[in-house]
Amino acid sequence: QVQLVESGGGLVQAGASLTLSCAISERTFVGYAMGWFRQAPGKEREFVAAIKWSGGSSFYADSVKGRFTVSKDNAKNTGYLQMNSLKPEDTAVYYCATKLGQYSSYYYSNNYAYWGQGTQVTVSS
Repeated sequence: QVQLVESGGGLVQAGASLTLSCAISERTFVGYAMGWFRQAPGKEREFVAAIKWSGGSSFYADSVKGRFTVSKDNAKNTGYLQMNSLKPEDTAVYYCATKLGQYSSYYYSNNYAYWGQGTQVTVSS
């Protein structure tokens, strides 16, 4: 059974940094790309960033561009989301997910097959 295990969330002050990790238990389920989404209370899940396993092309939501950096370690089947200059509006549960299809959009959660359990990020003002 595939598992995506997330870690690295926490409570920080505005302006601080956090790095989230997402380890995939089996290489078979690594897929074409890893995506990161977040969901704040009362809001829909939204795209944050994604990275292709091969080549490393990355994609970002406008709200995090320039502050967040997505990366990967193919040998470890692990993806990372480095979050800098955090703002209170970044507060949410963050999820990693694997996109299996090559041609589907990176931005829609329906295109991702397997999901992590989520990790809470809380940014205080």
